[in-house]
Amino acid sequence: MWRTLFTLSLIPIVLVLVLRWWFALRVLATEGRRTCRCDLTIWQPVSTASDEVNRSDLTAAKFGLDLREKAIADWKSADSKSYGSRQNSLRFALAAPPLSAIVAVFAVLVGKVPFTGALSIPLAFIALAALAGVMSLPAELAAVQRAIVKTRKERAFAKRDDEDAVARCAAAWAWEYSTPPILRLLHKGSG
Repeated sequence: MWRTLFTLSLIPIVLVLVLRWWFALRVLATEGRRTCRCDLTIWQPVSTASDEVNRSDLTAAKFGLDLREKAIADWKSADSKSYGSRQNSLRFALAAPPLSAIVAVFAVLVGKVPFTGALSIPLAFIALAALAGVMSLPAELAAVQRAIVKTRKERAFAKRDDEDAVARCAAAWAWEYSTPPILRLLHKGSG
């Protein structure tokens, strides 16, 4: 039973890591390095705490992250129920794996679960968190797409190529943050 759970848990984890590489890491590595220029009279950064965000020439990745934050702020005010659902899935991805690992350790110490079960339980919760993140992603991608359309209408970027790079990076950041933090940490450590 534990080996089956272990194997079935690996499938969505590997799938999510591949999707993360394809839609997030690859895009941020190629498009994200592009230096983009924007008109700061049109482009209003979300966070004014950083001086870096207030510069008109940043990388597409930084502008994309800011665009994603704008999209989330608009989404939160327009459809708080959908936004709340997405946040709940991200909170689950943050909390469930460590808590399940603690439960698994205590179950092994008490003698109720074998060692393979102690590995399988947290892995199953990581797989559930990964699936929850990917399943709730379309709503965030739709919000990002609305922000992209709005930005294109405003013509904040002088070059269309800069605009496209920022749009791709904003979507890539949405994919990046849909991956559970534990997988991002493990994947960063191995890469």
